Amino acid sequence: PVCSCVLLFAVFMDLFGVSALLIGVFVPLEIGGRDFGDLLVYSGALLVLMSMGGWVMWYSGNIEGLISGNELTHKRNAVDRFARTLSRRIRKAHRSHSTS
Repeated sequence: PVCSCVLLFAVFMDLFGVSALLIGVFVPLEIGGRDFGDLLVYSGALLVLMSMGGWVMWYSGNIEGLISGNELTHKRNAVDRFARTLSRRIRKAHRSHSTS
């Protein structure tokens, strides 16, 4: 339920923001000799930026359950061994180049 509300927020902010942005760019809006196009461009851009927060919240709320630490133990040990081996090889190669 929360994810659907955040999705609606993001979609509406995108729609309103892009609409305001395009109206501000393409429609001449002068009232009393003052141009209000810039106001719509800036407010549209702000709404689109606000929608990015909604998209991030929606996406992070839809991530499937993360793997527990017990399930990662075997993989973590293999990665640690690989990193240590690679580090030793690089250190060994660096020492042989620095002494030459």
